[in-house]
Amino acid sequence: MSGASLTTGTAAGAPMYHKAGSIKRERRWALIGAYIALAVFVFFFLFPPFHMLITSLKSSAEIADLEGNPWIVRSPTLENYRDLLTNGNYVLHFRNSVIVTLTVVAITMVISTFAAFALARMRFWGSTALATGVFLTYLVPETLLFIPLFQIIGGMGLYNNLLGMILLYPTLTVPFCTWIMIGYFSSIPKELDEAALIDGANHFQMLWKIFIPVALPGILAATIFAFTVSWAQFLYPMAFLVSSDQMVLTVGIVSDLIRGDTFAWGKIMAGALMAAAPPLLVYAFLMDYYIAGLTAGATKG
Repeated sequence: MSGASLTTGTAAGAPMYHKAGSIKRERRWALIGAYIALAVFVFFFLFPPFHMLITSLKSSAEIADLEGNPWIVRSPTLENYRDLLTNGNYVLHFRNSVIVTLTVVAITMVISTFAAFALARMRFWGSTALATGVFLTYLVPETLLFIPLFQIIGGMGLYNNLLGMILLYPTLTVPFCTWIMIGYFSSIPKELDEAALIDGANHFQMLWKIFIPVALPGILAATIFAFTVSWAQFLYPMAFLVSSDQMVLTVGIVSDLIRGDTFAWGKIMAGALMAAAPPLLVYAFLMDYYIAGLTAGATKG
């Protein structure tokens, strides 16, 4: 009996063992495939920055030498970076970008926070439709808006003026930031509102002492988005700014370093790399908050 039981148990356990082994192999191959796909993805997206870095370390003569290997730097030099920082208007363009971006982020967060709180908590007739309309506004392409905005900005006398950019950029940042924070504010338990109202708090105190601390990840996500859009905006500055002293980095690099058919490739690549550094640092340190904020906005909005 014991031998029969042992034989039966072994026979019954064998298929389960083979099934478990098959699952492990499938998982291993899936993991290998995922790493291969990730490696291809990383290579594909790091290829342009790597080429930019190599080119920025070359002299103009080495870049123009068609017989040299474009992927090898024979005589590395920081002259392109040094020249950008000491000559020309690159530092001025960088300063203009910082001024415009920080101002737009501040304006965007003030407007979006109050708007999101009103639409998420201070329920009134049409609030749901208005919240949806805010997001639909973000979906309108800026290529369709800059023509009427050109007439408005020109009529206000703000053509070729940084103040015009400060007024224009929120049309891109406020709708989406409001939508993100509506979702985050909606996820906060309503019991907190009721407890605050019972204690005699008004709506501003509720926003400042309850919603902003609790919804900080969503607010940071909206802030990062506003910063990125403002820093990288190209169409509006290209259409509304013409003099070099008023330009931001995105258009200043193109206008100052391209003369007719002459391209200062070394300086262009160096300038682009330095311009990409601030958003890169922001995402590197605050990526977790950005993902958390976007996830809450997508699931609760």
